[in-house]
Amino acid sequence: MRPAEPGGPVISLMLAVPDAPAAAEWYGRALGARELWSLGSVIGLEIEGAPLFLAEPESNGWDSPGAVGTTTVRIEVFVDDPDGFVRRAVQAGADGDRDQVRDHEAPWGTHRQGGFFDPYGHLWLVGDRSPLRRFPPRPASPAEAGPGPSL
Repeated sequence: MRPAEPGGPVISLMLAVPDAPAAAEWYGRALGARELWSLGSVIGLEIEGAPLFLAEPESNGWDSPGAVGTTTVRIEVFVDDPDGFVRRAVQAGADGDRDQVRDHEAPWGTHRQGGFFDPYGHLWLVGDRSPLRRFPPRPASPAEAGPGPSL
């Protein structure tokens, strides 16, 4: 993970899970997450410096994927080795059958990405760092450029 710019914003996720301590243990084993702090039902973690929070919903306007019957968040992770990151999660019990890690052609070049569903129903897409850089905008087509100069 790339650290945030000094003084810049940090964007984080809080995942709804039915049992925060059990989920924290799984994320530690599967993704190398380390605990920052724990309040029992709310736990702060970090994965290679990136913050990730877990909480047990308590009728407070949100719920876990298992309770609502579908994934409630899509987590995008950018790492040097997406194959290894996904493989480790699958070995720890994640479902990696839906989106195998593979090369995708993108406006900035080849992007390697795949994903998995964690045991709590959250969708993780894991890719290389290629989309984290600015790339030149594509040239406008003649139709997009509009009419030429008036004479």
